[in-house]
Amino acid sequence: MKETCKDEELHQARIKSALSSMPSDEKIEEMGARFKTLAEPSRLKILLALSVGELCVDHITEAVGGNQSAVSHQLKTLKDNKIVKCRRVGKKILYSVADGHVLTMITMAKEHLNCND
Repeated sequence: MKETCKDEELHQARIKSALSSMPSDEKIEEMGARFKTLAEPSRLKILLALSVGELCVDHITEAVGGNQSAVSHQLKTLKDNKIVKCRRVGKKILYSVADGHVLTMITMAKEHLNCND
């Protein structure tokens, strides 16, 4: 019986901890939207290309093997979701990853591909 009480106390403490660290519903929706944006293969390829540094649309297109119109469309989606940022240099617009955490997640996902567990 003592074991059951200790287990119940432990579970209640875990529930309290889970609740206290839970983001708001609004933040959870935002997280889900970002994961959905990252999950699309062509956008993921663009982010992998940008993981080496800033690139213009032409160079991104070459790196991912797409067409300029499709890459521009995907870059807009990534920019709208605050995953990439851009800056103008003369006539060129250079794109880069806006948040290093995104690159960390992508790197971890790539590494996880080699796990057998």
